[in-house]
Amino acid sequence: MNEKKFNKIFGTTLMVLMIAVIVCITIIKAGREDAKLPLLLIASFGTLMGFTSAILSANGYIWTFLFGILDVAACSVVTADNGAWGDFGLHVFYLLPMQFVGIWQWRRRGAKGAKKEVQARRLTWKQRGYIAAGSLAVLAVAYVILLKIQAATIAPGMEVNKAKVFFDAAVLTFNIVGQILMSLAYMEQWVLWNVVNVSNIGLWGIIMVTEPQGDYTIVMSVKYCFYLVNSINGLRIWLKLSQAPAPHSTGCC
Repeated sequence: MNEKKFNKIFGTTLMVLMIAVIVCITIIKAGREDAKLPLLLIASFGTLMGFTSAILSANGYIWTFLFGILDVAACSVVTADNGAWGDFGLHVFYLLPMQFVGIWQWRRRGAKGAKKEVQARRLTWKQRGYIAAGSLAVLAVAYVILLKIQAATIAPGMEVNKAKVFFDAAVLTFNIVGQILMSLAYMEQWVLWNVVNVSNIGLWGIIMVTEPQGDYTIVMSVKYCFYLVNSINGLRIWLKLSQAPAPHSTGCC
């Protein structure tokens, strides 16, 4: 079996499993008397759009950004309802405009629909060191800021959930860096997407346990478990895509 056929079967299998799981969860949760049905449906729709985007991204196809726009819109509504303000701001003010930046950059690097993959590339070890150091610094700052925001927005007498704030800060930080690397077609984005997905599993797992009234939280948790599987495969694919020398300049833009 050749590489493209394997990736197609792998992506299709994950998508079918995702649809089956999301449909089952949505039907079960929608049957509850206290279900937030509109938000549940929005979360389910966003999950399917986002996962489609992730599969296309893993395979280097530019259509990833069109589905990404729909995913970002849905996630913005869900994160706002949960008070995950770092994640909300990330989606509205950063991830949404970066979808359009990605379309522009990937077109410049040869991506055409679902027929031609983007010309992937790799960072130097020096660049990786700078990005790692910068990411950790931003993570520390984001954690302190979000800690203060959460303390100011929760009900009097309640304690801030520091674990939730940490994962929220991690999602915010590594999404920002990962999206930049994705838009510029660097292989290392997939290392960060793995970190983002693990952080999201932690974030939504905590929300699901501590705020069980949010019917759609299990949808979000399941979503990022599937994302993690896809991001591991994405790293494998992009390690190969970035091996071939690009015919054009490897400048940053």
